[in-house]
Amino acid sequence: METGFKRRQSPIRLHKDLMEIWATKPGFGRLSAVNHTTVGLRFIITSFVFFAIGGGLAMLIRAQIATSGSAFADADTYAQFFTMHGTVMMFLFAIPMLEGFAIYMLPKQLGARDLAFPRLTAFGYWCYLFGGTIIIFAMFAGVAPDSGWFMYTPLSSRVFSPGINSDIWLLGITFVEISAMCAAVEIVVTILKMRAPGMSLDRMPILAWYLLVTMGMIVVGFPPLILASVLLEMERAFNLPFFDPARGGDPLLWQHLFWLFGHPEVYIIFLPAAGAVSTILPVFARHELVGYRAIVVAIIALAFLSFGIWVHHMYTVGIPHMALAFFSAASGLVAIPTGVQIFAWIATLAQGRLRWDIPMLYLLGFFIVFVMGGMTGVMLALVPFNWQAHDTHFVVAHLHYVLFGGFVFPMLAAAYYWLPLVTGKATNQRLGVPAFWLIFIGFHLTFFMMHLTGLRGMPRRVHTYPQELGLDLLNLISSVGGFIMTIGFALFVIDMVLHIRYGRPFRRNEWKAATLEWALPKPPPAYAFASLPTVEDRADRLHPGSIGNDLAAGRGYLGFVRHGWMETLGVDMVRGRITEVIVLPRPSYLPLWTALAIAGFVLSFLVSEYGFAAFFAGLVLVLFLLWTRGMGAREDYGAIDVGRGEKAVPHWETQRPPSWWAMLFTLTGNTAFYASLVFGLFFLWVSAPNWPPPEMIDLGLAVPAMIAAALAVGLAAAAWAVRTTRRGGYPVIWLLITLVGHAVALAGLAYLGFAIPGLTAHAHSATGLVIILYLVLHTGLGIVFAGFGIYRTLSGYVSARRLVDLRIGLLWHAYTFVASVVGLGAIYTVTWLAQGRPTMPW
Repeated sequence: METGFKRRQSPIRLHKDLMEIWATKPGFGRLSAVNHTTVGLRFIITSFVFFAIGGGLAMLIRAQIATSGSAFADADTYAQFFTMHGTVMMFLFAIPMLEGFAIYMLPKQLGARDLAFPRLTAFGYWCYLFGGTIIIFAMFAGVAPDSGWFMYTPLSSRVFSPGINSDIWLLGITFVEISAMCAAVEIVVTILKMRAPGMSLDRMPILAWYLLVTMGMIVVGFPPLILASVLLEMERAFNLPFFDPARGGDPLLWQHLFWLFGHPEVYIIFLPAAGAVSTILPVFARHELVGYRAIVVAIIALAFLSFGIWVHHMYTVGIPHMALAFFSAASGLVAIPTGVQIFAWIATLAQGRLRWDIPMLYLLGFFIVFVMGGMTGVMLALVPFNWQAHDTHFVVAHLHYVLFGGFVFPMLAAAYYWLPLVTGKATNQRLGVPAFWLIFIGFHLTFFMMHLTGLRGMPRRVHTYPQELGLDLLNLISSVGGFIMTIGFALFVIDMVLHIRYGRPFRRNEWKAATLEWALPKPPPAYAFASLPTVEDRADRLHPGSIGNDLAAGRGYLGFVRHGWMETLGVDMVRGRITEVIVLPRPSYLPLWTALAIAGFVLSFLVSEYGFAAFFAGLVLVLFLLWTRGMGAREDYGAIDVGRGEKAVPHWETQRPPSWWAMLFTLTGNTAFYASLVFGLFFLWVSAPNWPPPEMIDLGLAVPAMIAAALAVGLAAAAWAVRTTRRGGYPVIWLLITLVGHAVALAGLAYLGFAIPGLTAHAHSATGLVIILYLVLHTGLGIVFAGFGIYRTLSGYVSARRLVDLRIGLLWHAYTFVASVVGLGAIYTVTWLAQGRPTMPW
């Protein structure tokens, strides 16, 4: 069916037709923007504002410790300074900056018109903005977090932090991390499903590989911290003793959960920047990247290793010596995949003819600073040295050499490299060179001195130190260096403003690069590509000039408009063969309203108004359901034209469209969250003091068996609903059975939750309650999925070809069943083992 189909040969007419569909409305309509170019720039600009705030806090820190006995700030104020500095830089600058970079750049490099879920992109931005704003406003209100950016317990528990300072961190950072998880899921799906036709995995631009691995790490790595934040907030709000050793908890549980996130985060921050290096370096070396496949293998290996060495940060907490040896060796192994990348970059430079432009100058700074940070990292991987340097300024210096060198310098290079793409104006390098040298020299003056003060025994997080230590001169030099670096960043900002205001316009590809983004008009339009390219070689060996003219004239795929749809192509994950036409949603205010509802939940919880919090939680669910209005179709289209003599079906008529994959990857992150929770239960049983608990969870097997049976029936009915619909039948009766099965299971779980004894008396009962609440949430959402499937069926959105709503629900039901069996089994297993029973009662 091709009603509403229009073909235009004129590039101008095609541009107008596409802009009519894709452009964001002016005025307040900008609040409904979902376009990846607009939202990506919002992420980047907002994160840079937070970077400026974090830099200002760093200057306050350096002003306080420039000399011994300084009275610039008292201990409490200084605690807020260093906590907010670390929090802003790690959570409000680094991660959102790389997300914004990925959101802006990926579709352009992959040859797509947008990301897989544009509304999710916009929702993630609003969550980031509102969560970050809550944290920053707390600082101006004098109630900023003050327990360190790592929030170690018991310092951050209610006894030692009775105000709302820690609550602001826990709730605000969790709010921000919703944004990170949203971006991670949709970027993974975009890379795997929305590449240009012909772009197989081994033809992807190297930046896409880096971002694919990074976002996969976020999907698995962020949930442990989200869980830790939830548990600590529940302890603070409801006195549940997860981290209280007097009641069967353990402060080390927080450290394990935090560093299960914290150590991979270092590589999450580094890898996208390294992807920028691997993209920019060949352009200025005038030689293609050496060792493409070796780099891909190295970054995958680096990702796996990063999850196995979280104890690298916990050498001094009493870990057994055998474990210390294992984690020390594993920490040293990280140098191998990192070295592979560095040697590949050096080989690229050696085989090319180097062109010294300003992005290359910042890459030189990256090489020097990052390699120095890597060397001190190898030192800290060794247990004896780590014991000596632990919690000193040496560790602070190492962290900044790795993160600043491995992220900020490449991002500054990326800013100069891609700014002509963003603005359509050529680079002016007058202020860029002095800005670089001020940043470079100021950085080394600041942090190299901190290696020396750390080796001489200066501890972290102290607002004053004795004059007898003889550290005044070194600390003064560090502080002066920090202000020099700040001047350099001020020049960088001025240079950016001058470029945007007075830069000379140019048409395409100032740097003579060979990746697809340089085939776009400058600045890129809302729809990115007027028609989509075919990629027949590796995506960093292209000729953007000739490609751009053909695509602008509509001689690629989808060089037309149809039905007012925002269309792009979906491809086979491995080979890049066209599989579907993906129809994207139009601009909407719903992402903004949904983020505001979550902000209402966070603020209500923050002031202990739990009734209002429950209201906003329900409102969030309703708003998410409203997102689905108008999605899909009430009729079967079959294969439709995509141009160049090929056809493909709309995505809702495929078995596994992007939304199905998004649910799969969401459940992967959900599994990481749940696995961390079950790990916490077994960790407390093995390691925490005051076990076994005085009151045991002993509820028999009848109710858990009933819950498992009800969920199994619901799962079977959901599977049969899909099968019946595929054969042309009517699935409503089976979906009703699914709904009833989940309702029965929900009642059983509620009974178990109320029957658990001593919730505030011991961590065993408290952890068991959290597992049951987790299952209650998922079972309740299972009812929503079943009801939604019934609604979509009755509304005509489901047919033998259009099964996506039922298939997504089936994934959820299967996960809920497995999670229930695992969770209830874990509770009862730990109970029986804690009672010292040699065998299970069955």
